[in-house]
Amino acid sequence: MVYDVAVVGSGFSAISLVNNLLELLPASASIAIVGDDSAFGRGTAYRTELHLHRLNVPAARMSAFADRPTDFLDWLTKRGRTVDGGSFASRHDYGLYLRDTLASSLRSKQQRARVDFVKAKAVSCLACENECAVFGLSDGRELKAASVALCLGVGTASLPRLTSDADIALLRRVVRNPWRLGWLSRVKPDDTVAILGSGLTMIDQVLSLRNAGHRGKIHVLSRRGLTPHAHSHVPVQSVEPALSEGRLEISEILADLRTQVRRGQDWRAVMEGLRHNTQGLWQSLNQPQRSRFLRHALAWWNIHRHRVAPQVYEVFDALLKDGTVSVHAGFVSKIARIDGENRLTFRQRGTSVETSLAFDWLVNCTGMERAGIGHSPLLQNMHEQNMLEIDALGLGIQVDEESRVLCCDKIPRQGLFAVGALTAGQFWEITAVPDIRNQTRDVAKRIAKRSTRNISDLNDNQT
Repeated sequence: MVYDVAVVGSGFSAISLVNNLLELLPASASIAIVGDDSAFGRGTAYRTELHLHRLNVPAARMSAFADRPTDFLDWLTKRGRTVDGGSFASRHDYGLYLRDTLASSLRSKQQRARVDFVKAKAVSCLACENECAVFGLSDGRELKAASVALCLGVGTASLPRLTSDADIALLRRVVRNPWRLGWLSRVKPDDTVAILGSGLTMIDQVLSLRNAGHRGKIHVLSRRGLTPHAHSHVPVQSVEPALSEGRLEISEILADLRTQVRRGQDWRAVMEGLRHNTQGLWQSLNQPQRSRFLRHALAWWNIHRHRVAPQVYEVFDALLKDGTVSVHAGFVSKIARIDGENRLTFRQRGTSVETSLAFDWLVNCTGMERAGIGHSPLLQNMHEQNMLEIDALGLGIQVDEESRVLCCDKIPRQGLFAVGALTAGQFWEITAVPDIRNQTRDVAKRIAKRSTRNISDLNDNQT
């Protein structure tokens, strides 16, 4: 199989890139979408059907197209959804919207590139040159493409202090991937649930538990015990951050932002203003400065930057106040079955005191792996062959400012791109829809420039 472009992956970044490619590529071009996920484009986040699983970005900023900012709002209006630009639509609706945008592009009667869905995983890279890449697929076939975009996202982080040789009775009560929602049907109403991780995934799972009829105690444990803040009920206007010129130390940047808030600015407005400067600020930091940010400021960044919809926060906050949910700050010491009970033992933060909690279910909500390749045989294979390098701080893989993948010699492969969370080492703020849609538009333009190559030339070069 030979194509002009191969899009490897099946999440939002893949569907966004394909939509842009269909607008920019000539009708003579061919695109292969490589992935075995039946819910292409919706990914884990957008296939949920629980109405309280909401977007954490206002609907007005969630268009899939950088040049059509009202596209999502128009879609909602046509379907009778009463959502204004400042409201937070359901993630289920957004998944349907993504499905419809791709379907609309594929139904277009205008001249467009050929698109083939290749229902297999790319598991190895057999060749990776500037002119062509060759992939081995899980079904035994090979696929060649002049340009390739890796849209593989990142995987779920592993649970600490839990080994594969743990007691089988314990392992049956451990939920390693909470998005495989079959586990919810096995939870009894009064079961005690322990959740590791206190971010957005934790809040989603707490809401899912309540929706499924669970009424028991929920313990939440993370290293700092911080939970996400809420968006304002009233949309805020962004305020330009007042950063002193030449101040690049993380502590100095934080000091400037805190001073601005103490002087009366709404912290949410400051964060909104900072959003437009985040990538530039990140790229101005050297590696030691970035490392200090990850060690000391990341947890606070996450709860202020990645906020939840107000109606979601109200439900969660009520559970905190009535004692249904308890949040603990500490470090896991042991997960074991002791005297017939499943127990989570942790050392409380800032002390040597250890606490042991009995649980019926232990749920992994520790988030996504940072290294970004552990979930993907393809990325591991390419790394072993020096076709790509892991970011020095474990933030995905190394790419340049044009999203081209860097190999071991730091030279970019002209036709090999990465999109989305895999590129966090270069761009940092590259997980939200507004950032990814800009990136995919830029990458699609670069790929389109390469598409003038005749497909017969590609065949000649590879025979």
